[in-house]
Amino acid sequence: MIDDYRAGDVLMLECPFTEATVTEVSRYYVSVRWPWLEVDPQAKNIRWNGQRALPTPEAGEWEIFRTEPAETVVRAGDTCLVGIPATVVHVQAVYHFDPPQVTGMLPRPAAYLDLLRRGDTYDPELEDQAYALDPAGGEPILIELLFRPYAFLEAGDEVADRNGRVWRFDAAWDWHPFDGEHSGTPAWPLVLLSHNGEPTPEEVATVARATAVGSHAEALEQWTGLTLAQPTAHQE
Repeated sequence: MIDDYRAGDVLMLECPFTEATVTEVSRYYVSVRWPWLEVDPQAKNIRWNGQRALPTPEAGEWEIFRTEPAETVVRAGDTCLVGIPATVVHVQAVYHFDPPQVTGMLPRPAAYLDLLRRGDTYDPELEDQAYALDPAGGEPILIELLFRPYAFLEAGDEVADRNGRVWRFDAAWDWHPFDGEHSGTPAWPLVLLSHNGEPTPEEVATVARATAVGSHAEALEQWTGLTLAQPTAHQE
């Protein structure tokens, strides 16, 4: 598992299917006794019952955890398997908590990733579009980084492009030119001008090598090919 995440990352998620007991079944949800997390005895005013409700297709909700057999087949008292089949997602946002959040469960999350499923473009009008995942939670989720656009830059870096335009990098699809013209995208190759101050020769060389071939358009094409989504309007 990678130790840090950022908006734009394309991830592959998978969790080995593990035995669980079905506790309740309704038209929209199937509840199972969660096989991984523990009740937080120190949590005040929050008491988790050790179960988790997974939506059936009729609920119209996205859930990365699924049951085998499917939610439409199991009945209360059944033993099933619960896990995550191989699933491609992309990170919309990353949130950090200090101290970790109290949820009634252990471990307490110190971070959440807001994830979008393959094919979903972020819509600020949809409150529940993203799926919140604790990347270091108690579930044994395997997380593979498939693609990180502009992995060689960090937020706040400043670069000059082939045409001499100077840009500040805030995210893969969130660039701010210093010339006041809010149009276009950086033309590769790029020259690193600032990286937490004066960049080292090695940092400058890394960016130069990474952008010696290719283009912003090719990076975007690779990202959209994996996510089947589009960046939001202000990121284009």
